[in-house]
Amino acid sequence: MSFGSHTPVLLQAAVAGLKVRADGVYVDCTFGRGGHSREILAQLSRRGRLIALDRDPAAIAEHGGINDERLTLVHRSFSGLCTVLAECGVGEVDGILLDLGVSSPQLDEGARGFSFRSDAPLDMRMDTSGGPTAADWLANADEQEIREVIRNYGEERFAKQIAAAIVAARTGHPVTTTRELAGLVAKAVRTREPGQDPATRTFQALRIHVNQELEELMSVLPQCVAALAPEGRLVVISFHSLEDRIVKRFLRDASQPPQMPARLPVRAADLPHPRLSLVGKLQRPSSAEVAANPRARSAVMRIAERNAEPYA
Repeated sequence: MSFGSHTPVLLQAAVAGLKVRADGVYVDCTFGRGGHSREILAQLSRRGRLIALDRDPAAIAEHGGINDERLTLVHRSFSGLCTVLAECGVGEVDGILLDLGVSSPQLDEGARGFSFRSDAPLDMRMDTSGGPTAADWLANADEQEIREVIRNYGEERFAKQIAAAIVAARTGHPVTTTRELAGLVAKAVRTREPGQDPATRTFQALRIHVNQELEELMSVLPQCVAALAPEGRLVVISFHSLEDRIVKRFLRDASQPPQMPARLPVRAADLPHPRLSLVGKLQRPSSAEVAANPRARSAVMRIAERNAEPYA
């Protein structure tokens, strides 16, 4: 099912993972074009409530074509989750959805600068209302910073050569467009996997850095646990290994009792209960979904439930 120019990934599975209660309160931390939110609303009664966040002003302006008094739509990055809930007068919620990464409209709108497939200003900001663009950062970062971002966030083995090429090029004039950057990368990358553009990893790295995506994720996960009511569900869809590694480790640690000092005489039965329980196994899109929506191919989904026992 497509909403506007965006096809939600793992739509039915994600909402099923939330185990929606008709009168419950839910949060869609990544509203996008409202695909998951629309499905959640369809399962809520008139007394249910959905709070949706998105840092992209375009997503807020379009509001997915949803006009529903049960929906509260907030222009905010999801690292502000607890603040948003407080502003909405909400204490605990029954479920939280995180659909990470960049949305199809952001990729497809060339002027946003996320893609090297069209020539556009090198922007890459999810929140276009403020903050430095990718071009701003490339103009001011030193070569080591650029190299580390491209290597760490893009897992690019030619990061050193790409960073050197960018710094050399900007001595003549700033690198300000997607085509300029893609051209520099293409000359610096000697080999690439079949079917992958040489600039793919570099563009991913700059996007992640400009939007502080991994820092945002590390900030929101503990807020999600704090906000969930007993038996509330957390559903997270990730699209690359860096995101999923953070999610996997956080959920693993939160689903285990806290580490006690060695040789402390504490029985296993007396240990504090873990905050979360893992629900099911990692899920991936079906082959049919990937065939219909190739951008779903790298998606993985993890689900956890807030334990009813208090965390001591």
